[in-house]
Amino acid sequence: MAHLQHLLHITWLVSDLGWSRAFYEGILGLSPDATRPDLGFAGVWYTLPAGQQIHLMVLPNPDPAHGRAAHGGHDRHTAVAVTGLEVIATALDLAGIGFTRSRSGRAALFVRDPDGNTFELIEIST
Repeated sequence: MAHLQHLLHITWLVSDLGWSRAFYEGILGLSPDATRPDLGFAGVWYTLPAGQQIHLMVLPNPDPAHGRAAHGGHDRHTAVAVTGLEVIATALDLAGIGFTRSRSGRAALFVRDPDGNTFELIEIST
């Protein structure tokens, strides 16, 4: 019997690669992975320290970015372990990007990228 092991990558559809890169690189501090192949359409890959990847693809998005729940925890989302959560929160504030804190009381926040894709950023200890 086969068993799921772990996530390899997530893919988000984005409308403006420059706008998205400013968020992923400027706010979240990710660096593009130049080793990934060109798939014939605009996009960028980011590799996280644990080996999982985020793939942004500039393709038509059938899912509306508007009209979603105000709190990202009430919407589909991807949870990512982070260190320096308050540094990210400060960068979001300075950039005027809204976010909500986890309602569970743990050190976590929910933020949407420019296309409405939601991340739950959870502080981990190292």
